[in-house]
Amino acid sequence: MSAEEKTQLAFDKWNPELKAVVNNISKVIVGKEEVIRLVLIALLAGGHCLIEDVPGVGKTMLVKATAKTLGCEFKRIQFTPDLLPSDVTGVSIYNQRLQEFEFRPGPIFGQIVLADEINRTSPKTQSALLESLEEQSVTADGTTYRLPQPFCVLATENPIEYEGTFPLPEAQLDRFLLKFSMGYPTLEDELNILSNQSHAHPIEALKSVAGPEDVLRWRRKVAEVHVEPAVKSYLVQLVQSTRKHAHIYLGASPRASIALFKAAQGLAFTAGRGYVIPDDIRYLAPYVLEHRILLSADARLSGVQVHQLVNDLIGLIPIPVLQGAARS
Repeated sequence: MSAEEKTQLAFDKWNPELKAVVNNISKVIVGKEEVIRLVLIALLAGGHCLIEDVPGVGKTMLVKATAKTLGCEFKRIQFTPDLLPSDVTGVSIYNQRLQEFEFRPGPIFGQIVLADEINRTSPKTQSALLESLEEQSVTADGTTYRLPQPFCVLATENPIEYEGTFPLPEAQLDRFLLKFSMGYPTLEDELNILSNQSHAHPIEALKSVAGPEDVLRWRRKVAEVHVEPAVKSYLVQLVQSTRKHAHIYLGASPRASIALFKAAQGLAFTAGRGYVIPDDIRYLAPYVLEHRILLSADARLSGVQVHQLVNDLIGLIPIPVLQGAARS
């Protein structure tokens, strides 16, 4: 799918239920409706995002603006090399008055959690997030604590500086529904950013236009979005093709099929549709699959790019022809 086709699909229309949310976030994040859509897709599909981009493009502000707009509890974890797992999940402290240990929840106990520079902490601390991301719970001292709902982690990492970083292992990457970049603003958008921040940052005056109960209600609607058997088959064929390609050492797992399925339902809902079309799959496949694929050594030495490889696979799988309202 070309960049022009992707843009046309991404900005085709918005579900009226979400328009106020998008407009509110856009007061802070200028000219990035496609990025806002991706964040909402992950949030409404019950998944998490990994945002990889250079400093200063608005990753942190995107997360803060989303939390404020939706009236969700915002927590921030600043990952550093000396961060401990208990600094993320929480710790049991002895209460002398009660003469027993009590659990003090860590910053992971939020509704929208910013995991800032997640690749700057040790693998031991990174692994503390695995249970939270997949099962939405934390186990400490033999007791399992459920995380508040809705729960969504938006993690960031800098693709430029590698010194002092710890690349996320495949098991960790596989927990993120989507991976994407913010990108630099256009000339016009950057001028608007300067105007908006001439007196104060717009995040300070941002008000919520929805609440956590709205997010949970939208999640239930996303789960009801219809997916034709032919579209399901198309989705699975695309994921399975990553396991058979000569240039791919590790293909996408069945979790990737589930992620692409749920993300497609989320995309359809954000566009105001009650059904998924093949173009939803084609649009989301790079965001869902690229970070789940490992190239073979020969492919890396030959300069093969994961992005181009996924696009090639998308072009090889026949697009199903649907009837009626579900036609692409």
